[in-house]
Amino acid sequence: MSQISTELVTLQHPESVAVRSAAQSVRSFGRTYFSNSSQPLAEGVGDGNEGQNDEPNLSRGTIASVIASVTLVAGLNSMTSGIITVGLPTIAADLKLSEELLIWPSAISPLTCGCTFLLSGSMVDVFGSRIMYLLGCFLQCVFVLGCGLSKTAVQLLICLGLGGISISLCLPSAVSLITNTLPTGKPRNLAFGSMGGSQPAGFAVGLVLGGILCDTIGWRYGFYICAAINAFVVVVAIFGLPKDSRPSMPTSWDRRWEVLSSDVDWIGALIACISLALMSYILASVTGNSASIREPLNASLLAIALALIPCFILWMGWRERCNKLPLIPNSLWKNRSFTTICFAVFLIWGSFNAAVILLSFFFQDVQLLTPIQTSIRFLPSVITGVLVNVIIGFVIHRIRANWIVFIAVAVTSLAPLLLALCNPSWTYWACAFLASCLLPAGADALFTISNLLITAAFPSETQGLAGGVFNTVSQIGKSVGLSLAQVIATRVTARSKYQDTSNPMARLEGYRASFWFCFAINVATLMISIWGLRTIGKVGHKRD
Repeated sequence: MSQISTELVTLQHPESVAVRSAAQSVRSFGRTYFSNSSQPLAEGVGDGNEGQNDEPNLSRGTIASVIASVTLVAGLNSMTSGIITVGLPTIAADLKLSEELLIWPSAISPLTCGCTFLLSGSMVDVFGSRIMYLLGCFLQCVFVLGCGLSKTAVQLLICLGLGGISISLCLPSAVSLITNTLPTGKPRNLAFGSMGGSQPAGFAVGLVLGGILCDTIGWRYGFYICAAINAFVVVVAIFGLPKDSRPSMPTSWDRRWEVLSSDVDWIGALIACISLALMSYILASVTGNSASIREPLNASLLAIALALIPCFILWMGWRERCNKLPLIPNSLWKNRSFTTICFAVFLIWGSFNAAVILLSFFFQDVQLLTPIQTSIRFLPSVITGVLVNVIIGFVIHRIRANWIVFIAVAVTSLAPLLLALCNPSWTYWACAFLASCLLPAGADALFTISNLLITAAFPSETQGLAGGVFNTVSQIGKSVGLSLAQVIATRVTARSKYQDTSNPMARLEGYRASFWFCFAINVATLMISIWGLRTIGKVGHKRD
């Protein structure tokens, strides 16, 4: 009887069966691809989808359009963050941003982005990567332009928050576009390498451009330039991206809305969003005033956020037992390699984001440099960030991925160590130059390799979801790392021997403590990677 019922359902709603079969594929994900056996994991990873031998046959122009589009949109998001970072004092003075809200322009976009990533990934799997990518790019263009046109601090924060939601539509769909359109091997490796390198490089470009504009024609023109480039990306995407061709994706709009309402885990998404939003709010509040954690409202919100974590885990388990597609299957976390990747990306991106922003503050608040002078000093990060990812994109299929991760994280760990020991009276070339060169290496390498590993293991029906999981981890890591580093800097500065906390030497003590914190995070990332990724072999190579 059950067999007959299954056949009837298949005839009536084939997409529903495909979505539910995807849930089963995700549940078997760890057993198939992330086994804890001694056999190297990634020697068999690289074709992206087991059982599928048909590689996309695309023209060079289409491949170039995909790579250029996803690279630019990822870089533009980081570019706006760089503009905000270096121009924050000028922006705060212009819009009369209060001291307690000073961190919000840097924190709100990763916050809203991370809170909506998982839901966006599910929507990509229902509506298709091309549609959601175009929608995200268009909205990002609108809200970035809105940032430049903002007349008040509230308007700026609203546009930045909505921009974070729009980028959450772009990045999961970009991962899905790469894995579903580009053939396995060099094109896919190059796409992930370029996408990974564009984020730290875009951030550095934003720092440079923001510093120049703040001292010349004004900070608003930085957002205008980003909006113009974003409009170009939209045009390239409209004419250059191929149509979705996944057989499991619902074809009619009625079925898409039906699947969206019935099969997408809205309750799980709501629990995750509320918990992440509350925890990020608490971190942002504590950053401005560490004593605020004792306030009844903040203590209550923190308790609610922590209580929602086991609720989310229990809900995911119930969805799995009922053969429904969960946001993040609990079975994934039982596997060492997947869990290691997520922890490592969370830590390294938090450290990178905090270290770059702290270095900007070090230049301006301690060495008393202008925004332009600060921007010039970040140029090595732009160059090395691009070079590292391009090189990784070309050689990753020839060298074991675990060794690339180990070396990159070890090298990048030297950057915060050098900055913690740096004397502000030293020349730029004595210490800060080398630190600026080394900062992007670990984050870039882990981003590229993690994308290749995760998307190769997920079935095509859930690769948008896989992109959502991965980018949620990295985005929340950015927000948490920045907030914790700023809390440490603020508390150490307040307890320094200098009564005036605006004194450059008082701030130097706080920044040094935060650099030591970033160094500790990088060392922890290295230790976790050595243990958890020791069986990872070569990735991104095409299997015969």
